[in-house]
Amino acid sequence: MKGPVQIADKTWWVGVNDRTTDLFEALWPLNRGISYNSYMVADEKVAVIDGVKADFYPQYVENLKAILGPDRTVDYMIVNHVEPDHSGAVEVMVQAFPDITVVGNDKTLKFLTQFYGPLPNFLEVKDGDVLDLGDHKLTFALIPMVHWPETMVSYDTSTKALFSCDAFGSFGALDGGVFDDQLELDSYRDETYRYYANIVGKYSSFVMKALNKIRDMKLDIAIVCPSHGPVYRKDPDYIIDFYEKMARNETDRAVLVVYGSMYGNTARLAEAVAEGVHSGGITDVMVKNSATSDLSELVRDLWRCRGLILVGCSYNGGVFPKIKHFMDIVEGKKVSGRFVGICGSYTWSKGAAMKPMRAFAEQSCWTKVEPEVEVLSRPDRKDLEEAHKLGANMAEAVSKA
Repeated sequence: MKGPVQIADKTWWVGVNDRTTDLFEALWPLNRGISYNSYMVADEKVAVIDGVKADFYPQYVENLKAILGPDRTVDYMIVNHVEPDHSGAVEVMVQAFPDITVVGNDKTLKFLTQFYGPLPNFLEVKDGDVLDLGDHKLTFALIPMVHWPETMVSYDTSTKALFSCDAFGSFGALDGGVFDDQLELDSYRDETYRYYANIVGKYSSFVMKALNKIRDMKLDIAIVCPSHGPVYRKDPDYIIDFYEKMARNETDRAVLVVYGSMYGNTARLAEAVAEGVHSGGITDVMVKNSATSDLSELVRDLWRCRGLILVGCSYNGGVFPKIKHFMDIVEGKKVSGRFVGICGSYTWSKGAAMKPMRAFAEQSCWTKVEPEVEVLSRPDRKDLEEAHKLGANMAEAVSKA
């Protein structure tokens, strides 16, 4: 974007696109970049809602000054979430606007001072508190653990805009437009899934509490303004309903097959499994090589799929490391309610691959699908038939759920 974009009366998007950072949180690839959405309400008082990553402060200041002109200042900086991709500009904002008051809850102040030291002016707000800017009045609601303890949202009763920070966010820079009716939302859907599954998904129970809290407040939401991704003005319910589906762990009639194979023998099991799934009437099947697939995409795909089949060879007395890493990440994300099947292979360490995969599949949060398939070195026809049977049984389980 070449500068600020007006999104409602006296309200602007003043954010930036980041197409240079390779990894979000130094973990998750940003192949399509990411936006840092900041907003300004310029009424009798001027409030900036969330900031941008510190690297982009010069461009950010240009956006602010394009609205403020030479004579106005920023009265308030509202920090809905302290993670530095939003709060990184706090230090320089305090320097640029010495009389600015930073607004947040009690945990906000604690975290901000840990990052940036003492703040000269801070206004603590609680649930339901209102900040009067003139015609525009901002109401605050705390939504802890979506996905940090201090997270809150701000709601403008005049424009009915919900400034939701990381809630309702997405990976992907804004490609030439800001709004949902200017962008091809289907192209952002996978990036929204990937963002949710990897960043927010672990805290889905808190997301549901936040959604219920917003409903209990009976907010009439006309615009959803997250801190990453599109602004939803045409259909705000689209992103709210999408997040609720993900938070409820609702899945599609689909199966993800993730395999680890050093020399191609175990990969043949994965192919047989996939054929079995298709034979059972499931056409939405993804076969992913754990060695070459991006981990964040595997987590995204699992969040969407009702069934998971792990196919791993033995390695150094355990399971193939990429499969082990995937299982560890999935456990950390608290994914649950899926059907899981396992296949393994070994040459001289029987059970080495199966033992950790079995422990994973037999957790109470999963439903295990039989048969287990373990192959000695190279699968023969009988082994491939067993793998095919596992796939067919998975298709039946997924279809009936």
